[in-house]
Amino acid sequence: MSKPLTDQEKRKQISVRGIVGVESVGELKKSFNRHLHFTLVKDRNVSTTRDYYFALAHAVRDHLVGRWIRTQQYYYEKDPKRIYYLSLEFYMGRTLQNTMVNLGVQNSCDEAMYQLGLDIEELEEIEEDAGLGNGGLGRLAACFLDSMATLGLAAYGYGIRYEFGIFNQRICDGWQREEADDWLRYGNPWEKARPEYMLPVQYYGHVEHTAEGAKWANTQLVLALPYDTPVPGYKNNTVNTMRLWSAKAPNDFNLQEFNVGDYIQAVLDRNLAENISRVLYPNDNFFEGKELRLKQEYFVVAATLQDIVRRFKASKFGSREAVRVDFATFPDKVAIQLNDTHPSLAIPELMRIFVDLEHMQWDVAWDLVKRTCAYTNHTVLPEALERWPIDLLQTLLPRHLEIIYEINLRHLNKISALFPGDMDRMRRMSLIEEEGTKRVNMAHLCIVGSHAVNGVARIHSDIIKATCFRDFYEIEPEKFQNKTNGITPRRWLLLCNPGLADVIAERIGDDFIRDLNLLHKLKDFANDDALIRDIAKVKQENKIKFAAYYEKEHGLKLNPASMMDIQVKRIHEYKRQLLNCLHVITLYNRIKKDPKKHYAPRTVMIGGKAAPGYHMAKMIIRLITAVGDVVNHDPKVGDRLKFIFLENYRVSLAEKVIPASDLSEQISTAGTEASGTGNMKFMLNGALTIGTMDGANVEMAEEAGEENLFIFGMRVPDVEAMDKTGYDAQYYYDKLPELRQVIDQLSSGFFSPKQPDLFKDIVNMLMHHDRFKVFADYESYMVAQDKVSALYQNPKEWTKKVIHNIAGSAKFSSDRTISEYAREIWGVEPTYKKIPAPNEVRDIDAVPIKAKK
Repeated sequence: MSKPLTDQEKRKQISVRGIVGVESVGELKKSFNRHLHFTLVKDRNVSTTRDYYFALAHAVRDHLVGRWIRTQQYYYEKDPKRIYYLSLEFYMGRTLQNTMVNLGVQNSCDEAMYQLGLDIEELEEIEEDAGLGNGGLGRLAACFLDSMATLGLAAYGYGIRYEFGIFNQRICDGWQREEADDWLRYGNPWEKARPEYMLPVQYYGHVEHTAEGAKWANTQLVLALPYDTPVPGYKNNTVNTMRLWSAKAPNDFNLQEFNVGDYIQAVLDRNLAENISRVLYPNDNFFEGKELRLKQEYFVVAATLQDIVRRFKASKFGSREAVRVDFATFPDKVAIQLNDTHPSLAIPELMRIFVDLEHMQWDVAWDLVKRTCAYTNHTVLPEALERWPIDLLQTLLPRHLEIIYEINLRHLNKISALFPGDMDRMRRMSLIEEEGTKRVNMAHLCIVGSHAVNGVARIHSDIIKATCFRDFYEIEPEKFQNKTNGITPRRWLLLCNPGLADVIAERIGDDFIRDLNLLHKLKDFANDDALIRDIAKVKQENKIKFAAYYEKEHGLKLNPASMMDIQVKRIHEYKRQLLNCLHVITLYNRIKKDPKKHYAPRTVMIGGKAAPGYHMAKMIIRLITAVGDVVNHDPKVGDRLKFIFLENYRVSLAEKVIPASDLSEQISTAGTEASGTGNMKFMLNGALTIGTMDGANVEMAEEAGEENLFIFGMRVPDVEAMDKTGYDAQYYYDKLPELRQVIDQLSSGFFSPKQPDLFKDIVNMLMHHDRFKVFADYESYMVAQDKVSALYQNPKEWTKKVIHNIAGSAKFSSDRTISEYAREIWGVEPTYKKIPAPNEVRDIDAVPIKAKK
């Protein structure tokens, strides 16, 4: 078995990451030592590994600052249309290595640290993940920021600087336990606070209608303090900005309501305001209608729109002193993309600004709002769609509720004119849902208030047109688009899998890092013995490296010669981790029944977090750990099968496990996964996919050839037909002996002898209440898994399919996705043109400093 390269051997290779320059290494060492001394106030005698990480981070950040300032100057001078990406989640992960990759200084930093006697990988491990997202939606936003900067778009990401991100997951006695993610405890070297741009956000109060228009009065004030993080493009000198808002109480917060004796309590109550940015809600694909969550959604929208209007007014317009007062050009200079419905209040808030503050006529304001805003839908699951109670909106945002009512009145008048007397259609299309608790349907608000609505994979976009938004599609078909998701090849290939990037670059050159379409050229090498050997060698090295990491962290030896069969994503019934469990138990039963039969060895790993209040998801984790305890300690099974739960799955763990994977599990019920992006990461990194025809799997099968994936299970029409006739779990239980054995084992406590009833809820759900039809796809899944096992025992044929998959992943770059958004929604043209390189001294000296009046 080949050994992985040592760090020194890697350094000697001329790789896609570039050749080390002696001058740059010397400068980096000087900068590192300067920051250790002046920024951290340490010397090498007392410095910790964390100090070294911070010194390196600041040294790398120095390379960003000039480019960052120059980029903003460039936008001011050129006055391009600006793109504002509004998202309640940005799942950024770590920043150091990504910054080094995009600036092209990774090898120089590696060499500089080596010469200083430090291990750069050890320093990178110190950095906390910025876990300001739950999963796919937040990670997509992070990939999009990378692509927008790489494509030279004047783009800004706007969100919340949560003090506590997605919880850290610990497994205790097989159960998930949540720990607070205090990611800012040691400080964040990548952000810059901008207190000079602090903005007021209002809540509560009441509305007064005067001769001059509506006034929102007697409100409670919270301040939004911006923190800016640089977002570098790939080797193009562009550094865009992600601006995250932090909530601060004003100095007089609550003081006027207390007498002197309650001063202490009044100061302590400042926390009530500052709680708004305290913690990320840890729900994925589930709506929780809490007041604090609504406060968060309005907080990011109110602060961001003030910032957008300020920047629009202040942009260069003839001279540095001019201020735009004519809003007619607003949609020509501003594009607002709503990442799901979470920032949907941007629509009534922008109307409030235009009508109440800028005194526009309603129709003029509405036209501007619609031409500015666009909406991305991320799910068709009914429990995930946001529907805010009227009473809560009335209390918290009374003026916005009035505006929503007015929008709805005018919208329904149009529907009534188009379909006279069709009251059922009016009910279906209303922004206000009257049944039960009166609520606002935020998806309907987004559709009515936007000029473009898109799904995130072709099958998903077709489903929303045919089902949940059908009425809207029939009226305005031109509004509906598809933008299939993508991933950034910088983080998800160059950063996490440099060995594979080098092997690809040797065949087709290194331009594929910014134009993933060039990967198509690899198809010409699909039968090339040298490439087959090189790709298999890189995969084996990645597996050995991951096995070493896992043993160091968890003390358990993994077999790197086994097939690494991975399912990592949020734990959710629709993602069907349970189907994977049933397969593992079936394999276990087969090995026990016929121990002499040869089986392709497998290490099955499932990782992901369960929302803290999601009982069934937590039970699924408990089942995985219980089955693993039995399988992993059975001497008759040995190395042939291992079942592992990957604790605390996050971006930085994904960067380790995805390059090491052989098989990617994408097994959701057809019609439930909007797109998926983990599927694309596995494909690009040389894993084969076992999956249903759901989400982006459909397009992956098209691109790579369906024969190069393991497709199984019902298609969307099959699921729809079964919904009409009814799904009968008992039928499959009676028909399939292996399935019956597994369910009987769960019922009898085989995997939980001390608590025989432990998994009764899971069995009851599977037998009587399974919305996602696990049993219906069991037989097809087992057949597909048998094909996987057979092919894995023919390494050459397996690797040929891997090459077709890597070549087929060309489409799934977020650069392609963002280019489509830019041209077809935002009306801007992407460019690879480099911004002129900054000259820090000139930039500081060029503009004479004027005293501010």
